[in-house]
Amino acid sequence: MGLRVVRTLLFGFLTLMTSFTAFAQLRISVGFGPPALPVYEQPLCPEDGYIWTPGYWAWDADYEDYYWVPGTWVLAPEPGYLWTPPYWAWSGGAFVFYNGYWGPQVGFYGGIDYGFGYFGNGFEGGRWENGRFFYNRSVTNINITNIHNVYNTTVVNDRDRMNRPSYNGGNGGINARPTPQQEAAARQRHLPPVAAQTQHIQAARGNPEFRAATNHGKPPVAATARPGEFRGGAVVPARAAGAPYNPPANRAANQPRGGNEPRPSSPENEGRSKTSNSESRPATHPSELPPMERRPAPNTGSAKLDQKYQQQQQKLQQRQDQQRQKLQQQQEKEHQQLAKQNAPDTKRQATEQRHQQQTQQLQQRHVQEQQKMQQRQAPPAPRPESKPKK
Repeated sequence: MGLRVVRTLLFGFLTLMTSFTAFAQLRISVGFGPPALPVYEQPLCPEDGYIWTPGYWAWDADYEDYYWVPGTWVLAPEPGYLWTPPYWAWSGGAFVFYNGYWGPQVGFYGGIDYGFGYFGNGFEGGRWENGRFFYNRSVTNINITNIHNVYNTTVVNDRDRMNRPSYNGGNGGINARPTPQQEAAARQRHLPPVAAQTQHIQAARGNPEFRAATNHGKPPVAATARPGEFRGGAVVPARAAGAPYNPPANRAANQPRGGNEPRPSSPENEGRSKTSNSESRPATHPSELPPMERRPAPNTGSAKLDQKYQQQQQKLQQRQDQQRQKLQQQQEKEHQQLAKQNAPDTKRQATEQRHQQQTQQLQQRHVQEQQKMQQRQAPPAPRPESKPKK
């Protein structure tokens, strides 16, 4: 097995725990739309081989707010692979998020004009030739002193650059549908965001200044030369918001109610299983389940008995954690097999349904085991005091 293959498998293992490829697309829905795309410049490409990934608005269910994920340059997981950006779309009475992915061709990303080569259809910022990436100087910021594999093809983009919607469909959104070529690209082998992208998203999510309610659509860091680097000379602030943005006064009341669309297991929500309206929805994979509850040490009044109970709890928690990990790895292996087989959507959907059933059964079994142990370890009820005989 070559180094390149090993590297790819490692990337896949690390990121599948928190995100999914397009063929296993899981979605999050929000009742009000994301801000318009901010106006910003592209930072200089740091080194040969990096590919531009545009910035976008993600959703944080904890704060019920959108937050900006800055655009950045990223190394592709494999030669020949290109990035299909994530996007929002109006569907079924809510705004639905679709994850980005790596693949041999750029697929549909909602027709969103992210700029810098991503003008709504395909990618004009560069191309692969004989295992090496060549940059289109007309739309990407390249230092030709350090990078010589360049070309110059003028791209005509007649879209109104003053209008910068960040979602497809709905009121004020982009009116675009996938082409047959893009639909075919969606069925190709895909890889999820690489580890650097995952860390980049998590860092953005943890920065309060990136939240839309704080920056009103004009993030202080719109783009950066390398993932996760939000300080220094390579950081590019937004010049302006794409449009005036004021979040709804009662954001929780604007969340969709009901529905069967599960939340994505991705860096945007870090595997949480609650929905945007804080209602619980079934998890499809163990990585989406909430962390196992760590119960406090028993207090029966007997130090020796309490220590015994605590050891029993620790063993149960370790065993349940191992079972989660084992099921997660088994399901990831099945995902990889489906990708290699280029399986049809019907088979992939059936696999996801089976995964959800397996995950729910595992969770129910674990809850029952914890309840039984809690009952066994509960201190005995005090005996009622006997009344003195008259």
